[in-house]
Amino acid sequence: MRVCVITLGCKVNQYESQAMLSGLVAAGFTACERAADSDVILVNSCTVTAASDSKVRQTLRRARRENPRAVLVLTGCMPQAFPAAAEKLKEADIVLGNANHAALRGDIRAFLSNRRRIVDIAPHTGKFEPMCVGRFYERTRAFVKIEDGCNRFCSYCIIPYARGRVCSKPLGDFRREAAEIAANGYREIVLTGINLSAYGQEFGLTLCDAVEAAGEPDGIRRVRLGSLEPERLDAGTVARLRRQAKLCPQFHLSLQSGCDRTLKRMNRHYTAGEYLAIVRNLRASFENAALTTDVMVGFPGETERDFRESLDFVREIGFAKMHVFIYSRRPGTAAAGLPGQIPPETGQARSRRMLAAAREMRRAFFGTQTGLTEPVLVERRRAPDGEYEGYTANYTPVRFRSREGLCGQIVPVRITRAEDDFCLGEPEPSP
Repeated sequence: MRVCVITLGCKVNQYESQAMLSGLVAAGFTACERAADSDVILVNSCTVTAASDSKVRQTLRRARRENPRAVLVLTGCMPQAFPAAAEKLKEADIVLGNANHAALRGDIRAFLSNRRRIVDIAPHTGKFEPMCVGRFYERTRAFVKIEDGCNRFCSYCIIPYARGRVCSKPLGDFRREAAEIAANGYREIVLTGINLSAYGQEFGLTLCDAVEAAGEPDGIRRVRLGSLEPERLDAGTVARLRRQAKLCPQFHLSLQSGCDRTLKRMNRHYTAGEYLAIVRNLRASFENAALTTDVMVGFPGETERDFRESLDFVREIGFAKMHVFIYSRRPGTAAAGLPGQIPPETGQARSRRMLAAAREMRRAFFGTQTGLTEPVLVERRRAPDGEYEGYTANYTPVRFRSREGLCGQIVPVRITRAEDDFCLGEPEPSP
């Protein structure tokens, strides 16, 4: 049987989709790229915002319309966080949460035997669900989920309800997975998690232990960190990370707001000053480091003064890249009931101003890369005439031309010009 996976949301979801697909292929299914040609369609959902839920509904309707006879499976964060709402989505033949991915194959077999709808949403157990992916379809980098869950309960966030509490992949399991990934020819491992900074806390470990394990196989040339929370990034942790030669100097450090009053209402557990101290330490510890982040505007109670304070703060830091979000009211979160909900037009206007600052900072950062020669992991060939695109260690996107087949290789490239969204370069002869 042919199976197609449609993934919505974050890198953790992408990893879990790959794990589910790999398990089905090992059981005799065939991976298929097009939903219209598949016997089974798996929609792995995101629920981080109300817009995410809307996209899930649209995706299910489109899949059912394009392929009325396929077995349609809904899984992921949306059914886990909102089981009653997910059960009402009648397009789905099987509704599966994200706490029992191992039930997928059995649920598909059971549905095929009697065509009776299955709703199988199990509670989180508090333990890391075993998963291993050694090969990633059509990717040059390997994304590995090493942590799940979150204990922070930010006032705007539904994710602790969708993902449960912090739990970590046992270090021995991760070592074996990293070795298999290296044996399959991957050169870069990206560590991902819902709250990656909390990795290993139940084992008396830290994120540093996972970084060291990821770099152990000889074939792995780069280790990259996914999105980080500022917690646990104290001076000792940063000093230990600095000693890892394979760790990429790119840190996506979630900010959300540069205003202390807003951070307090968000139930974020740091101040802008504490965040700034971490940024300065990272920049002092890693040469040519890139700092990227997420920023939210329009949070309940955010005044114009609060917004300007946040805008000034991000400009002071000078992020290499910034994702800007307008606050989205989520049922079941503390912020949904807060006074001072911001009108949509105000949120949109603030988003435009923050995005303008983000573009200015990105152009400025690209300008600092001009003239440098950096190793680029080539990800794709963009055009038949030999234009390639890849990323430096600090995740600067670089395009260059070459007559050689370079996908999946790391090659030295001299960066010659900065554009708005990428840099241009020329490949240097290998030493």
